[in-house]
Amino acid sequence: MIPFDFEYYKPSSMMEAVDTFRLLNTQGKEPLYYGGGTEIITMARRSHIFTEAVIDIKGIPECNTFNVQNGKLVIGASITLTQLQESKIFPLLGRAARKVADHTVRNKLTVGGNICGKITFREAVLPFLLSDSTVVLAGQKGIRNVPISQVFNKTLNLEKGEFLVQLVTDIGYSQFPFMSIKKTKQEKSAYPLISIDSLKKDGQTRFAFSGVCPFPFRSSTIEQVLNDKNIPLELRINKALSMLPAPINNNIEASAEYREFVLKNTLSDTIKVLERS
Repeated sequence: MIPFDFEYYKPSSMMEAVDTFRLLNTQGKEPLYYGGGTEIITMARRSHIFTEAVIDIKGIPECNTFNVQNGKLVIGASITLTQLQESKIFPLLGRAARKVADHTVRNKLTVGGNICGKITFREAVLPFLLSDSTVVLAGQKGIRNVPISQVFNKTLNLEKGEFLVQLVTDIGYSQFPFMSIKKTKQEKSAYPLISIDSLKKDGQTRFAFSGVCPFPFRSSTIEQVLNDKNIPLELRINKALSMLPAPINNNIEASAEYREFVLKNTLSDTIKVLERS
């Protein structure tokens, strides 16, 4: 049970949502945008978040788009992970979505909610980082289209009152060789010890990580090292690990040493497979 009352709003347009947020914020109600609601409900029950108003974006048509337009795959923020999983449009994205939580949760959890949520893993963002996607954002300054590489740094950096509307990806990325691997302590639906998505384009393999550090990331410098075939594979991996953007996670799920062991072996297997493709 959520231990506080809140108001519920369901706008029918992007600007109505933004205006509603601005009004509620001036009233001191600390509004939250609401997609599938799985994280908001869970964290509110645990008293980890508080709000006096939620703004449901599922009534906004643009947030429910899921199709190919002029060679671009357009995915609304309200599309669920189950929809991504069951779609055959972008296999890497479907595989990545399938790794998150269990089927019941994926039926509600939206791609926007996963990417913008407070839970640090945000595994759904990895394919978008690999495929140079663009995000469509709505806020008080209007609608803006921004490369995800410019606004995603540990998390999606939104301005006050701004929300994620869509993710746009060149459909050509759906044809490239890929791998999506998640290693967990026990159950497949558990949080990852490590999660690696990789995609090969123009002879070079791209890598995006979750669970390794306290945030998901893609690093071009790490990719350069891992793709340097003039260096033995083991040395490439060791050098890449020395360039991680933060210390390896060390918690109750697994020690940093064990995560490093799993990471090295998973990277080795991934590189060997994709170098043959």
